Amino acid sequence: MILRAENAGKRYFRKTGQANFFYAVEPVSLTLDPGTVTVLVGRSESGKTTLLHLLAGLLTPSEGTIYWDDIDIYSLADAALSRLRNERAGVVPQGRSAIATLTVRENILLPSQLYGRAAPREAAQRWMEALGIAALADARPAALSGGELRRMAIARVLAQDTALILADEPTGDLDDENTRLVLDAFRQAAADGKTVFLVTHEHEALSCADRAYRMDGGRLSALQL
Repeated sequence: MILRAENAGKRYFRKTGQANFFYAVEPVSLTLDPGTVTVLVGRSESGKTTLLHLLAGLLTPSEGTIYWDDIDIYSLADAALSRLRNERAGVVPQGRSAIATLTVRENILLPSQLYGRAAPREAAQRWMEALGIAALADARPAALSGGELRRMAIARVLAQDTALILADEPTGDLDDENTRLVLDAFRQAAADGKTVFLVTHEHEALSCADRAYRMDGGRLSALQL
């Protein structure tokens, strides 16, 4: 999938004695290509997550347009956008997203079942093994550490075989060894033809990037690798 943002930005209004607004993300234009890993770095509260949500179809831009291939995603009705996102995009959120009553395997398979697709059991097993959580397949989230929950969320996205992967701080709960496993997994996903976008404050992620950007105060700038 080619993801293209054209002058897309997000601003919020606030009262400062008189009506005013501020940009969480100043209007940006960028293109994410299939088979590549793009990494966005920056401090907390810099606008990184807001930009990811705009690109993922989770937060309507105040201005500009987001295209997935030739589809203007924010021109779609909510139900159609939700279905498109389920079928074509995988999002690793910053917070924990496990369903407590399901096993690790069931959590990983869940997105495919929301619209009646076949459960990707072989892919789920592949990515659980690649991320070192295969032995936890039948465990429930309460038995997992924060890092194991993070790797489960990543395996869930990778197993769905979506064209687009967007991950928010995917290595935030991980030690050095598991960080390398995760970055290698995203690199493999790109090698499989997927469009991968990683948001992080950890510069180690730049080691797997084809392109990189920095966000400061809602303003995007390119980084030289």
